[in-house]
Amino acid sequence: MLEKVLIANRGEIALRILRACKELGIKTVAVHSKADAELKHVRLADESVCIGPNPSTESYLNVPRIISAMEVTDSVAVHPGYGFLAENADFAEQVENSGFTFIGPSADVIRTMGDKVAAIEAMKAAGVPTVPGSDGPLSEDNERNLEIAQRIGYPVIIKAAAGGGGRGMRTVHTEAHLINAIQITKSEARTAFGDDTVYMEKFLTTPRHVEVQVLADGQGGAIHLGDRDCSLQRRHQKVLEEAPAPGIPDAVRQEVYDACTQACIDIGYKGAGTFEFLYENERFYFIEMNTRVQVEHPVSEMITGVDIIKEQLRIASGEKLSFTQDEVIFRGHAFECRINAEDAKTFMPSPGKITNFHAPGGFGIRVDSHLYSGYSVPPHYDSMIAKVITYGKDRENALKRMNNALDELIIEGIKTNIDLQKDLVNDGEFIKGCVNIHYLEKKLGL
Repeated sequence: MLEKVLIANRGEIALRILRACKELGIKTVAVHSKADAELKHVRLADESVCIGPNPSTESYLNVPRIISAMEVTDSVAVHPGYGFLAENADFAEQVENSGFTFIGPSADVIRTMGDKVAAIEAMKAAGVPTVPGSDGPLSEDNERNLEIAQRIGYPVIIKAAAGGGGRGMRTVHTEAHLINAIQITKSEARTAFGDDTVYMEKFLTTPRHVEVQVLADGQGGAIHLGDRDCSLQRRHQKVLEEAPAPGIPDAVRQEVYDACTQACIDIGYKGAGTFEFLYENERFYFIEMNTRVQVEHPVSEMITGVDIIKEQLRIASGEKLSFTQDEVIFRGHAFECRINAEDAKTFMPSPGKITNFHAPGGFGIRVDSHLYSGYSVPPHYDSMIAKVITYGKDRENALKRMNNALDELIIEGIKTNIDLQKDLVNDGEFIKGCVNIHYLEKKLGL
């Protein structure tokens, strides 16, 4: 087992990683910016190192400072969590070249999956269903691009190959707007990602966002932990997730599960990962793979009993998967509500001091959060401050528990989106299940 792990992240995921390390007897090192000296995991870690000023570019995204912190603390591995450097292939490569272990897949795999065009090609080769598209990057040949769009059928969507997080994409409904949309997307991609490669896909009109959680040991072993529905989104940012995704036929599920696990074996995947799909008319269409642990991983843990972070740590230690697919038992249903420090109506961030914090409790309720009364939410980072997760014997039971949990949750001193989450779990269409990715924005009038 790894002796000492440096946690290259902050907030709830850093605390989540620390807890898993402690269960496995692994010593921990917390790196932090000046603004984050009072974070809970920093107080609980065996060692802590300040790696820079408040801006993430000078701290959590500063690779030389993180590697230096590993050197001075004699850490043997780094867990990147999600966000920041979690899917940065250059960081993974520098960690390995410096003699340390990166808790995640290889740099080559991260690069392949980070390039959306290369990822689609790899998934096609592995038999994973993909969205009809350009089958590669678009060229400067306008006539050829018009022919591709006509073959796919409008509407189409232009996407940056290096994009992510909802950035670098543009929907086109008519031929008259196609060429201009390609040029604008290329320009935006060059500015945002340093790479103007774009590709084209069919734009599905009413899809759901369904993803498959996988674990692979890089030694020929790969399993799945079922699927999640993440369709409630605002501007491509997930708001509420559940597992399993409702209303999908078992045979359709199994087909995509088998394809995902086989893909992990084919590409030599190592660690935790997520295959993201659009799902429409009982068909799955691959859109991207996240080569890290996801924000919404707890709902998969709740319905399987598998600790995904601990499995990441074991795999990084060189161990094979500690169980087979047949040993994964799926039970019940789970929801996760992301609690953000923001105005529920304008969605503007709301940093400030937490004057009162009370976490909900009871059977089947879990809260992943770094909050405590007196803690000040800084303005420099992502606004998510907590995740409320509920589990029940079925979807109805889990949803009732979420209702109770949100009623009990108290966060005072700043604005939050708790009221929005209460509205969502009581929404008639959501209660029925199977809402599409456009539902929340239409509900909010966006």
